[in-house]
Amino acid sequence: MTSSQSGWISRRSFLERGSLVVGASWVGVGNLFGQADVIAQMRAGGATAKIAVVPARRGVSVLMGSGGNIAVLPGKDGKLVVDSGYSTSKTQIAEALAGLGAEPPKQLIDTHWHFDHTDGNEWMHGAGATIIAHENTKKRLSTTQTIAAFHASFPPSPAGAIPTVVFGETKSLETNGETVELAHYAPAHTDSDISVRFVKADVLHVGDTWFNGMYPFIDYSTGGSIDGMIAATKANLSRVGATTVIIPGHGPVGDRMLLADYLIMLMSVREKVAGLKGQGKTVEAAIAERPTVSFDAKWGGGFVNGETFTRLVYQGV
Repeated sequence: MTSSQSGWISRRSFLERGSLVVGASWVGVGNLFGQADVIAQMRAGGATAKIAVVPARRGVSVLMGSGGNIAVLPGKDGKLVVDSGYSTSKTQIAEALAGLGAEPPKQLIDTHWHFDHTDGNEWMHGAGATIIAHENTKKRLSTTQTIAAFHASFPPSPAGAIPTVVFGETKSLETNGETVELAHYAPAHTDSDISVRFVKADVLHVGDTWFNGMYPFIDYSTGGSIDGMIAATKANLSRVGATTVIIPGHGPVGDRMLLADYLIMLMSVREKVAGLKGQGKTVEAAIAERPTVSFDAKWGGGFVNGETFTRLVYQGV
Protein backbone atom coordinates (compact mmCIF):
# COMPACT_ATOMS: atom_id res chain seq x y z
CA MET A 1 0.00 0.00 0.00
CA THR A 2 1.39 3.41 -0.93
CA SER A 3 1.35 6.40 1.38
CA SER A 4 -1.35 7.99 -0.76
CA GLN A 5 -3.55 4.96 -0.25
CA SER A 6 -3.08 4.77 3.52
CA GLY A 7 -3.15 8.51 4.28
CA TRP A 8 -5.11 11.63 3.44
CA ILE A 9 -5.14 12.71 -0.17
CA SER A 10 -5.25 16.47 -0.36
CA ARG A 11 -8.38 18.32 -1.48
CA ARG A 12 -6.41 19.68 -4.45
CA SER A 13 -5.32 16.19 -5.48
CA PHE A 14 -8.88 14.86 -5.31
CA LEU A 15 -10.18 17.69 -7.44
CA GLU A 16 -7.42 17.42 -10.02
CA ARG A 17 -7.89 13.68 -10.41
CA GLY A 18 -11.66 13.74 -10.12
CA SER A 19 -12.03 16.47 -12.72
CA LEU A 20 -10.75 14.06 -15.35
CA VAL A 21 -13.82 11.92 -14.97
CA VAL A 22 -16.41 14.28 -13.49
CA GLY A 23 -18.69 13.90 -16.50
CA ALA A 24 -17.74 10.38 -17.49
CA SER A 25 -20.65 8.61 -15.82
CA TRP A 26 -23.00 10.70 -17.95
CA VAL A 27 -20.82 10.44 -21.07
CA GLY A 28 -22.75 11.29 -24.22
CA VAL A 29 -25.91 12.11 -22.29
CA GLY A 30 -26.21 15.88 -22.21
CA ASN A 31 -29.65 17.25 -21.29
CA LEU A 32 -31.81 14.30 -22.36
CA PHE A 33 -34.98 14.83 -20.36
CA GLY A 34 -37.97 13.95 -22.47
CA GLN A 35 -36.09 11.68 -24.87
CA ALA A 36 -37.32 8.11 -24.87
CA ASP A 37 -33.89 6.61 -25.55
CA VAL A 38 -32.08 8.20 -22.60
CA ILE A 39 -31.56 4.89 -20.79
CA ALA A 40 -30.24 3.16 -23.92
CA GLN A 41 -27.84 6.05 -24.48
CA MET A 42 -26.55 5.87 -20.92
CA ARG A 43 -25.94 2.14 -21.19
CA ALA A 44 -24.28 2.59 -24.57
CA GLY A 45 -21.94 5.12 -23.01
CA GLY A 46 -21.07 2.57 -20.35
CA ALA A 47 -19.75 0.14 -22.97
CA THR A 48 -16.89 2.49 -23.81
CA ALA A 49 -16.48 4.14 -20.41
CA LYS A 50 -12.99 4.73 -19.08
CA ILE A 51 -12.66 3.77 -15.42
CA ALA A 52 -10.41 5.89 -13.23
CA VAL A 53 -9.27 4.48 -9.88
CA VAL A 54 -8.82 7.17 -7.22
CA PRO A 55 -7.32 6.01 -3.90
CA ALA A 56 -8.95 7.54 -0.83
CA ARG A 57 -7.67 6.39 2.57
CA ARG A 58 -6.78 3.15 4.40
CA GLY A 59 -7.31 1.01 1.32
CA VAL A 60 -10.65 2.50 0.22
CA SER A 61 -10.62 3.46 -3.46
CA VAL A 62 -13.17 5.04 -5.81
CA LEU A 63 -13.92 3.78 -9.32
CA MET A 64 -15.24 6.62 -11.44
CA GLY A 65 -16.59 6.57 -14.97
CA SER A 66 -19.50 4.12 -15.16
CA GLY A 67 -22.79 5.23 -13.67
CA GLY A 68 -22.42 6.32 -10.06
CA ASN A 69 -19.14 6.44 -8.19
CA ILE A 70 -18.12 2.99 -6.93
CA ALA A 71 -16.26 2.57 -3.63
CA VAL A 72 -14.09 -0.50 -3.05
CA LEU A 73 -12.45 -1.92 0.08
CA PRO A 74 -10.28 -4.93 -0.81
CA GLY A 75 -8.82 -7.38 1.70
CA LYS A 76 -8.55 -10.93 2.94
CA ASP A 77 -12.30 -11.12 3.60
CA GLY A 78 -13.01 -10.40 -0.06
CA LYS A 79 -13.80 -7.06 -1.66
CA LEU A 80 -16.59 -4.89 -0.34
CA VAL A 81 -18.02 -2.85 -3.22
CA VAL A 82 -20.45 0.06 -3.04
CA ASP A 83 -22.62 0.31 -6.20
CA SER A 84 -22.07 -1.57 -9.44
CA GLY A 85 -22.26 0.89 -12.34
CA TYR A 86 -23.58 0.04 -15.78
CA SER A 87 -23.71 -3.62 -16.78
CA THR A 88 -22.18 -2.63 -20.11
CA SER A 89 -19.01 -1.60 -18.23
CA LYS A 90 -18.46 -5.07 -16.76
CA THR A 91 -15.12 -5.62 -18.52
CA GLN A 92 -13.65 -2.29 -17.44
CA ILE A 93 -14.97 -2.49 -13.87
CA ALA A 94 -13.78 -6.08 -13.45
CA GLU A 95 -10.33 -5.04 -14.66
CA ALA A 96 -10.25 -2.12 -12.23
CA LEU A 97 -11.31 -4.38 -9.36
CA ALA A 98 -8.63 -6.92 -10.25
CA GLY A 99 -6.07 -4.14 -10.10
CA LEU A 100 -6.96 -3.60 -6.45
CA GLY A 101 -6.29 -7.22 -5.45
CA ALA A 102 -7.00 -10.81 -6.37
CA GLU A 103 -9.89 -11.25 -3.92
CA PRO A 104 -13.34 -11.64 -5.48
CA PRO A 105 -16.18 -9.25 -4.64
CA LYS A 106 -17.76 -10.60 -1.46
CA GLN A 107 -20.28 -7.93 -0.51
CA LEU A 108 -22.01 -5.40 -2.77
CA ILE A 109 -23.90 -2.48 -1.22
CA ASP A 110 -26.44 -0.53 -3.30
CA THR A 111 -26.78 3.13 -2.27
CA HIS A 112 -30.24 3.24 -3.92
CA TRP A 113 -32.25 1.53 -6.66
CA HIS A 114 -31.40 3.59 -9.79
CA PHE A 115 -30.00 1.58 -12.68
CA ASP A 116 -26.78 3.60 -13.01
CA HIS A 117 -25.89 2.33 -9.53
CA THR A 118 -27.34 -1.22 -9.73
CA ASP A 119 -27.12 -2.27 -13.39
CA GLY A 120 -24.03 -4.37 -12.67
CA ASN A 121 -25.60 -6.17 -9.70
CA GLU A 122 -26.25 -9.41 -11.55
CA TRP A 123 -22.70 -9.98 -12.77
CA MET A 124 -21.17 -8.98 -9.42
CA HIS A 125 -23.50 -11.40 -7.66
CA GLY A 126 -22.43 -14.05 -10.15
CA ALA A 127 -18.82 -13.31 -9.23
CA GLY A 128 -19.59 -14.07 -5.58
CA ALA A 129 -21.03 -10.92 -4.00
CA THR A 130 -23.93 -10.87 -1.57
CA ILE A 131 -26.06 -7.80 -2.34
CA ILE A 132 -26.98 -5.56 0.59
CA ALA A 133 -29.41 -2.64 0.40
CA HIS A 134 -32.26 -0.78 2.02
CA GLU A 135 -35.59 -2.59 1.91
CA ASN A 136 -36.98 0.00 -0.53
CA THR A 137 -34.18 -0.76 -2.97
CA LYS A 138 -35.17 -4.43 -2.95
CA LYS A 139 -38.83 -3.47 -3.38
CA ARG A 140 -38.15 -1.21 -6.35
CA LEU A 141 -35.72 -3.58 -8.08
CA SER A 142 -38.28 -6.39 -7.67
CA THR A 143 -41.11 -4.53 -9.40
CA THR A 144 -41.63 -2.35 -12.47
CA GLN A 145 -40.57 1.23 -11.84
CA THR A 146 -41.14 4.41 -13.84
CA ILE A 147 -39.09 7.61 -13.78
CA ALA A 148 -41.49 10.16 -15.20
CA ALA A 149 -38.80 12.77 -15.88
CA PHE A 150 -37.09 10.36 -18.28
CA HIS A 151 -40.30 8.92 -19.71
CA ALA A 152 -38.70 5.57 -18.88
CA SER A 153 -39.95 2.38 -17.26
CA PHE A 154 -37.76 -0.33 -15.77
CA PRO A 155 -38.92 -3.93 -15.60
CA PRO A 156 -38.13 -6.03 -12.52
CA SER A 157 -34.43 -6.85 -12.26
CA PRO A 158 -33.21 -10.43 -12.71
CA ALA A 159 -33.24 -12.57 -9.58
CA GLY A 160 -29.45 -12.40 -9.28
CA ALA A 161 -29.54 -8.60 -9.16
CA ILE A 162 -31.98 -8.37 -6.24
CA PRO A 163 -30.55 -7.65 -2.75
CA THR A 164 -30.82 -10.60 -0.40
CA VAL A 165 -29.69 -8.79 2.76
CA VAL A 166 -31.91 -5.80 3.53
CA PHE A 167 -32.35 -3.44 6.44
CA GLY A 168 -34.64 -0.66 7.60
CA GLU A 169 -32.72 2.20 9.21
CA THR A 170 -29.17 1.12 10.02
CA LYS A 171 -26.81 -1.81 9.59
CA SER A 172 -23.17 -2.38 10.57
CA LEU A 173 -20.59 -4.65 8.94
CA GLU A 174 -17.10 -5.74 9.99
CA THR A 175 -14.81 -6.62 7.09
CA ASN A 176 -11.17 -6.29 6.10
CA GLY A 177 -10.30 -4.67 9.42
CA GLU A 178 -12.89 -1.92 8.88
CA THR A 179 -16.23 -1.06 10.42
CA VAL A 180 -18.76 -0.13 7.75
CA GLU A 181 -21.94 1.62 8.84
CA LEU A 182 -25.02 1.88 6.63
CA ALA A 183 -27.76 4.42 7.34
CA HIS A 184 -31.01 5.18 5.55
CA TYR A 185 -31.97 8.76 4.73
CA ALA A 186 -35.50 10.06 4.89
CA PRO A 187 -36.70 10.29 1.25
CA ALA A 188 -34.26 12.59 -0.60
CA HIS A 189 -33.03 11.66 -4.09
CA THR A 190 -35.36 8.63 -3.86
CA ASP A 191 -36.95 6.79 -0.93
CA SER A 192 -34.20 4.16 -0.98
CA ASP A 193 -31.04 6.25 -0.39
CA ILE A 194 -28.41 5.16 2.13
CA SER A 195 -25.01 6.38 3.20
CA VAL A 196 -21.99 4.11 3.66
CA ARG A 197 -19.41 5.13 6.25
CA PHE A 198 -15.96 3.56 6.48
CA VAL A 199 -15.43 4.43 10.13
CA LYS A 200 -11.67 3.93 10.60
CA ALA A 201 -10.83 5.44 7.23
CA ASP A 202 -13.14 8.42 7.85
CA VAL A 203 -14.64 8.03 4.38
CA LEU A 204 -18.35 8.62 3.72
CA HIS A 205 -20.17 7.59 0.54
CA VAL A 206 -23.37 9.64 0.35
CA GLY A 207 -24.76 8.26 -2.91
CA ASP A 208 -26.94 10.56 -4.97
CA THR A 209 -27.77 12.87 -2.09
CA TRP A 210 -24.75 14.75 -3.47
CA PHE A 211 -23.92 15.52 -7.11
CA ASN A 212 -20.57 17.28 -6.72
CA GLY A 213 -20.23 20.17 -9.18
CA MET A 214 -23.62 19.52 -10.77
CA TYR A 215 -27.26 20.29 -10.17
CA PRO A 216 -28.79 17.08 -8.82
CA PHE A 217 -31.52 14.99 -10.33
CA ILE A 218 -34.42 14.44 -7.94
CA ASP A 219 -36.63 11.43 -8.65
CA TYR A 220 -40.10 12.49 -7.51
CA SER A 221 -41.50 9.32 -9.07
CA THR A 222 -39.90 7.16 -6.39
CA GLY A 223 -40.13 9.39 -3.34
CA GLY A 224 -37.53 12.10 -3.86
CA SER A 225 -37.98 15.78 -2.99
CA ILE A 226 -35.99 19.01 -2.88
CA ASP A 227 -36.69 19.35 0.84
CA GLY A 228 -35.45 15.81 1.36
CA MET A 229 -32.24 16.60 -0.54
CA ILE A 230 -31.65 19.63 1.66
CA ALA A 231 -32.32 17.61 4.81
CA ALA A 232 -29.96 14.84 3.65
CA THR A 233 -27.21 17.36 2.92
CA LYS A 234 -27.59 18.91 6.35
CA ALA A 235 -27.40 15.43 7.86
CA ASN A 236 -24.25 14.67 5.85
CA LEU A 237 -22.60 17.88 7.03
CA SER A 238 -23.39 17.01 10.64
CA ARG A 239 -21.54 13.70 10.26
CA VAL A 240 -18.29 14.81 8.63
CA GLY A 241 -15.21 16.70 9.73
CA ALA A 242 -12.74 18.92 7.90
CA THR A 243 -10.68 15.93 6.71
CA THR A 244 -13.45 13.43 5.98
CA VAL A 245 -13.28 12.04 2.45
CA ILE A 246 -16.79 12.38 0.99
CA ILE A 247 -17.72 10.29 -2.05
CA PRO A 248 -20.66 11.74 -3.99
CA GLY A 249 -22.92 9.71 -6.22
CA HIS A 250 -21.59 11.67 -9.20
CA GLY A 251 -18.72 14.07 -9.66
CA PRO A 252 -15.28 14.21 -8.09
CA VAL A 253 -14.59 13.06 -4.55
CA GLY A 254 -14.82 16.04 -2.22
CA ASP A 255 -14.80 17.41 1.29
CA ARG A 256 -16.91 19.27 3.80
CA MET A 257 -16.23 22.67 2.23
CA LEU A 258 -17.56 21.58 -1.16
CA LEU A 259 -20.57 19.90 0.43
CA ALA A 260 -21.37 23.12 2.31
CA ASP A 261 -21.29 25.02 -1.01
CA TYR A 262 -23.77 22.50 -2.39
CA LEU A 263 -26.15 23.11 0.52
CA ILE A 264 -26.02 26.87 -0.06
CA MET A 265 -26.96 26.32 -3.70
CA LEU A 266 -29.84 23.97 -2.87
CA MET A 267 -31.31 26.27 -0.25
CA SER A 268 -30.90 29.43 -2.32
CA VAL A 269 -32.53 28.02 -5.45
CA ARG A 270 -35.34 26.50 -3.41
CA GLU A 271 -36.06 29.85 -1.74
CA LYS A 272 -36.12 31.70 -5.05
CA VAL A 273 -38.31 29.17 -6.83
CA ALA A 274 -40.70 28.88 -3.88
CA GLY A 275 -41.05 32.65 -3.88
CA LEU A 276 -41.88 32.70 -7.58
CA LYS A 277 -44.40 29.89 -7.23
CA GLY A 278 -45.91 31.65 -4.23
CA GLN A 279 -46.50 34.69 -6.44
CA GLY A 280 -48.63 32.49 -8.66
CA LYS A 281 -46.09 32.17 -11.47
CA THR A 282 -46.29 29.13 -13.68
CA VAL A 283 -43.23 26.93 -14.03
CA GLU A 284 -42.45 28.52 -17.39
CA ALA A 285 -42.70 31.99 -15.91
CA ALA A 286 -40.47 30.93 -13.02
CA ILE A 287 -37.88 29.62 -15.47
CA ALA A 288 -37.98 32.93 -17.32
CA GLU A 289 -36.91 34.65 -14.08
CA ARG A 290 -33.68 32.58 -14.15
CA PRO A 291 -33.56 31.70 -10.44
CA THR A 292 -30.39 29.63 -10.93
CA VAL A 293 -28.42 32.23 -12.88
CA SER A 294 -25.91 32.98 -10.11
CA PHE A 295 -25.13 29.27 -9.77
CA ASP A 296 -25.17 28.08 -13.38
CA ALA A 297 -21.46 28.59 -14.06
CA LYS A 298 -20.51 26.35 -11.13
CA TRP A 299 -23.35 23.81 -11.04
CA GLY A 300 -24.86 23.80 -14.52
CA GLY A 301 -22.32 21.66 -16.33
CA GLY A 302 -23.91 18.28 -15.65
CA PHE A 303 -26.86 16.57 -17.29
CA VAL A 304 -29.30 18.73 -15.31
CA ASN A 305 -29.07 22.34 -16.49
CA GLY A 306 -30.49 25.40 -14.74
CA GLU A 307 -33.83 25.20 -16.50
CA THR A 308 -34.33 21.53 -15.66
CA PHE A 309 -33.27 22.04 -12.06
CA THR A 310 -35.78 24.89 -11.76
CA ARG A 311 -38.49 22.52 -12.99
CA LEU A 312 -37.47 19.91 -10.43
CA VAL A 313 -37.45 22.39 -7.57
CA TYR A 314 -40.75 23.95 -8.67
CA GLN A 315 -42.35 20.51 -8.55
CA GLY A 316 -41.44 20.13 -4.89
CA VAL A 317 -42.20 23.53 -3.35
